[in-house]
Amino acid sequence: MGDTEICELVVIGGGPGGYPAAFYAADLGMDVTLVDMEAAPGGVCLYRGCIPSKALLHAAGVMREAQAAEAFGLSFGATSLDVARLRSWKQSVVSKLAEGLGQLMKARKVRFIQGRARFADASTLVVARSDGADERVRFKSAILATGGVPTRLPFAPDSPRVMDSTGALALEDIPARLLLIGGGYIGMELGQAYAAFGSKVSVVEMLPELMAGADPDLVQPLAARLKQQFEAILLETRVLAIEANDRQVTVRMADRAGQERTETYDRVLVSVGRSPNTRDLGLEQTRVQLDRSGFVVTDEQRRTAEPAIFAVGDIAGPPMLAHKATFEGKIAVEAIAGRKSVCAPQAIPAVVFSQPEIAWTGLTEREAAGQGLAIAVAKYPWAASGRATILGVSDGLTKLITAKDSGRVLGVGITGPGAGELIAESTLAIEMGAVAEDLAQTIHAHPTLGETVMEAAEMSMGYATHVIKVSK
Repeated sequence: MGDTEICELVVIGGGPGGYPAAFYAADLGMDVTLVDMEAAPGGVCLYRGCIPSKALLHAAGVMREAQAAEAFGLSFGATSLDVARLRSWKQSVVSKLAEGLGQLMKARKVRFIQGRARFADASTLVVARSDGADERVRFKSAILATGGVPTRLPFAPDSPRVMDSTGALALEDIPARLLLIGGGYIGMELGQAYAAFGSKVSVVEMLPELMAGADPDLVQPLAARLKQQFEAILLETRVLAIEANDRQVTVRMADRAGQERTETYDRVLVSVGRSPNTRDLGLEQTRVQLDRSGFVVTDEQRRTAEPAIFAVGDIAGPPMLAHKATFEGKIAVEAIAGRKSVCAPQAIPAVVFSQPEIAWTGLTEREAAGQGLAIAVAKYPWAASGRATILGVSDGLTKLITAKDSGRVLGVGITGPGAGELIAESTLAIEMGAVAEDLAQTIHAHPTLGETVMEAAEMSMGYATHVIKVSK
């Protein structure tokens, strides 16, 4: 077993929490080693998550737009899908980004080890390298950024026809009938993509609504479209059993009243959430502690109970979002560098890349009510937006949550095309302690969807040019 010299920082995990931390530390002059199972940085987000899923969603969106264009006199003929070419294009996007990250890593002189890392003690890793050899890495500080894994159903059979998100993104084929188990954002995104590609998609969700963590007002336009795009939406329904053979999957389920039904599908996608990836890391050889949900316990600098070891991203607790992991990684590096830096964001944006997109930041209406806050709510309908009318997306919505006494912006939600891009302005507003008047008095270009944020702010102040009967 080979030994390296003591490195200043080792980062375990090359995803959106790990590689930005490694790069930032190198930019600050640290000697950095990055360990990951893949041949290049990127992690689940790049190889089996954010990037390939959004590539498929983009392709599905183009198909839907081509079909919708007939409404204003444009016809492209019948759309068709070449699955092999789509799969190849998706992989080319991933490969291009992975190559770029590899070049950035080499330029920063970050040492990279491909393999699985395990703590031997609080200052030593043993890495089972991809070439079969073991390497001992001694370090002064370490950042754990091993991400999360899809949550499994204990009764689901081990079959290629019962997929998790990784299997769905592989795009082996377009099943005639596809069942989504779980009505969260992963299932909705991939379900819409497969529906656009020709699958008859159904979803089963044990809760009374889809996207339970999101604001119902924001989800409503998506739910309305899904009723047209999906074969069935089965709410308050629990899956009891799954059986699979070489040709199909049989699923037995029961609704709230106990009424059972059995359906057969070509494939099933299990999307019931993600779990922190903390198994087999040798954490028991350190003082690192886990909470009841399996997340690593950290302080505001993402330092664990072992002073030299930090944890960021999915393993450090929700929300399990790539950009939250990146932010935490930078905070951890600054703490290691001795800077006075803590992880205390006022708002973390969340985006669902469905059609329409859904994005929110800060507090939702439910969260604000749960905290007993006195709030004002303004909802600006995109039917009043000129740009939205041009785009044919009048079912969109911009929702503003403000403190009733001060007008301070507490939360913003947006449903519609580009919601993920539009939410950045509102996140900044919350971080800066802006009030509604700040948004209302900021000149927004016309005609744009960004104007809906401005007009929602105007509504909260008692007036809005394109909406009548506004009460302050």
